[in-house]
Amino acid sequence: MADVHGKKVKLFTLNSNPDLAREIAEYMGIELSDSIITRFADGELNINISETVRGHDVFIIQSTSSPVNEHYMELLIMIDALIRASAKTVNIVMPYYGYSRQDRKALSRQPISARLVADLLEVAGATRVLSMDLHAGQIQGFFKIPIDNFEGAPIMVRYIKEKKLDDFVIVSPDHGGATRARKFAENFNAPLAIIDKRRPKPNVVEVMSIIGDVKGKNAIIVDDIIDTAGSVTEAAIALNHAGAKDIYVVATHPILSDPAIERLQNSKIKEVIVTNSIKLPEYKKISKITQLSIAKIIGQGILNIIDDKAVSDLFKYNPKNNF
Repeated sequence: MADVHGKKVKLFTLNSNPDLAREIAEYMGIELSDSIITRFADGELNINISETVRGHDVFIIQSTSSPVNEHYMELLIMIDALIRASAKTVNIVMPYYGYSRQDRKALSRQPISARLVADLLEVAGATRVLSMDLHAGQIQGFFKIPIDNFEGAPIMVRYIKEKKLDDFVIVSPDHGGATRARKFAENFNAPLAIIDKRRPKPNVVEVMSIIGDVKGKNAIIVDDIIDTAGSVTEAAIALNHAGAKDIYVVATHPILSDPAIERLQNSKIKEVIVTNSIKLPEYKKISKITQLSIAKIIGQGILNIIDDKAVSDLFKYNPKNNF
């Protein structure tokens, strides 16, 4: 039994990102608890929890990255197993929230899948969700249970400050990300530029113009997700043509679907700075990609929740914090 500040706590990991789970456990000073995931002949999942969770506050580490549906089913089945085993609370630590980009109806007969996922988690029995840099802040309103939306910015800001770049501009890759980029720029008192683009179809990007002055400046593109890398590589081409010097990308979630790695490798981008919210296979760890760990900020967030302390202080860069 893990006793954390006088409370019975257990930390589990599923299959999406066990390395991150081990880092979080190490920061918190507890061991990961045991569970066994098996499959029936037809592919159905089964989970067996190897130790008692009765009366415990349980935290499950599971990013719902690719394969998204597989990881969601693992999570839903695990929640059900914990509820049936009399866990006191079931807290979902989901750094990357799969289906978060389907947060509204873009066309008349489309689903709002981000809301459906919220409903599934609640019905399964989750009592709290911890996520990071949700694609749209309004997703928090899809839940009736508490949800904490952590930010990767404190980790990214520290890394950029340690690089000691001079004369740089923060760039939003589109109008929708301007608020995120402006908030990031405030940490440096840096100017903001915005890429004016359009999407003729999904995963296809056309850059129309750049709003703001980037000539002769280092450019830092700020986004939440890199999927096929079309947006950031097209933005880098436009910035290069507009006279920007070195081009960097900061993004929390490295989905990096094909052909992202090839695009980034052949792009004008000098460095791509991401977090380990999503586990990267070895072939995606190219030299241009720097992956920063979110384990400490998530671990501290869990400790604050256990101690009934605020977590909002962790959402902002603070030079005194070692994140």
